[in-house]
Amino acid sequence: MPAFRPLVATALALALMMPVPGRAEEDAGAYLAARVAGSNDDYRQAAIWFTRALIADPGNTVLMDGAITAQIATGNLEAAVAVAERMRAVDADTQVALLALVAGKAQKGDFAGLLADIDAGKSVGKLMDNLSRAWAELGQGKMSEAGEEFDRLIAAPGMKFFGAYHKALALASVGDFEGAEAIMADPTAGGFQTQRRGIIARVQMLSQLERNEDALAALNAAFTGDADPTIVDMRARLAAGETLPWTMARNATDGMAEVFYTLAAALNDEADDSYTLLYARIAATLRPDHGEALLLTGALLEDLGQYDLAVETYARIAPADSGYLVAEIGRARALQSADKTEAALEVLRALSRSHDTLATVHLALGDALRREERWEEAASAYDAAISRAGPPKPEQWAIYYSRAIANERLKRWDKAEPDFRQALALNPDQPQVLNYLGYSYLEKNTNLDEALTMIERAVKLSPDSGYILDSLAWGLFRLGRYDEALAPMEKASLLEPVDPVVTDHLGDVYWATGRQMEARFQWRRALSFDPEETEATRIRQKLDIGLDAVLTAEGAPSLQEVAATEAARVPVPATNDN
Repeated sequence: MPAFRPLVATALALALMMPVPGRAEEDAGAYLAARVAGSNDDYRQAAIWFTRALIADPGNTVLMDGAITAQIATGNLEAAVAVAERMRAVDADTQVALLALVAGKAQKGDFAGLLADIDAGKSVGKLMDNLSRAWAELGQGKMSEAGEEFDRLIAAPGMKFFGAYHKALALASVGDFEGAEAIMADPTAGGFQTQRRGIIARVQMLSQLERNEDALAALNAAFTGDADPTIVDMRARLAAGETLPWTMARNATDGMAEVFYTLAAALNDEADDSYTLLYARIAATLRPDHGEALLLTGALLEDLGQYDLAVETYARIAPADSGYLVAEIGRARALQSADKTEAALEVLRALSRSHDTLATVHLALGDALRREERWEEAASAYDAAISRAGPPKPEQWAIYYSRAIANERLKRWDKAEPDFRQALALNPDQPQVLNYLGYSYLEKNTNLDEALTMIERAVKLSPDSGYILDSLAWGLFRLGRYDEALAPMEKASLLEPVDPVVTDHLGDVYWATGRQMEARFQWRRALSFDPEETEATRIRQKLDIGLDAVLTAEGAPSLQEVAATEAARVPVPATNDN
């Protein structure tokens, strides 16, 4: 818990200086546990075990590096800095250690020390070094030197975006809103004018310049609707003639938080999540009210499977923050991923009560219920979402698609089919909808030609989806075109090697093409993948008596009859004998 972090940092620092004899081998269990936890991104356990291993081997720089990573990832910057300082004492700086030391100095306002490290060649990376130097100069009251550093970055190839954005923030932090806004208004400065934080920064600058009409126009051009409480509040205050305060980067420490967040956003989807997490965590530590940094941190922790840490991170975002809705939905998703289903649903139900008019909230509740296969409740939540969504728009296809799935599972095809059709009308090239509706028609043995056409379109749109290829193969199989079904069915099985339905279908296709031994092998494999009980019973019957006998017992047409019907239905192309 945050209140105990200084104590943890102190204890760790003392442990590192303890004259404990022996090496890490003397506590091999702690060493191995630390490495396993670290490789699994289990940062909380990694922090515990790296600390224990360091007590046995306080000079081990590999353990130190792992401990710093784990402590930053859990949000414990003080402990990370304590280890990084020990590494510096033995002249063993690593990039993650330098990252922790930069953050620690920024948090303490030790900008002279930060500059001294950069001058001594303690480099995290050119972009980080340049931005840190500029903000550190400002932190020492040297705006001219800071401006020169930003200008050098602006002139560097590919760096204009970073230099211009941070220079504008720095100018605003010292009250030069005119100079800051001029940078933000320059269309050649970079893409930050289209990003949420950049837009809000410019609106605040315009308001500080007593240009509320321009600020309101910029806000309304960028944001529509009333789903974002921060934007709604800003809009009302601007309309009332109030001057908005400057909050984006109030001082050099805030500026450094923005540096770490800027780099985290740039690294996101480009670098490993575990590496990006370090920058996002530090940004949120240097500025605890940085909602975007907290949201990014929570999302990264989710992607890394650290659901408890993600839940804690999302919970730090206050109800007044514009990211609160996204954070609560993320918190519910992380709780559900951690098998805390009822807690997740309660978060979403509370949100649906407090924000009843928002379709997004009811959609999130419906999706959570659908993941639990609570179809009736999910359908009701989707009803609420659609009733609040207004006239159907292309981006709303997913709501209709999701409600269609719920009703299809409830065997209410009369309600499901129109929603599938509506989803397709809103997004005609959505492969999931094309596949689901087409496959449903196949299972109902109706609209077979249209079903196959839909699935073929879905395959073209998503050629590497095993499930969609399975639908194509199954459609060909249901039409008696067994030889044609073989290739897509085998490819689907390669793409989804442990799916019971795909494997069962492969067995059926093998049987229909005369490969009965291979069919039985695939049916046995399908049973090992834990199919639903009704499917498992049918597979066992096929293993006992064969597919032909099962179809006869079910009163279904035989494989030969289906193939003959299809051959008679589809005309043979004329040939030219001349």
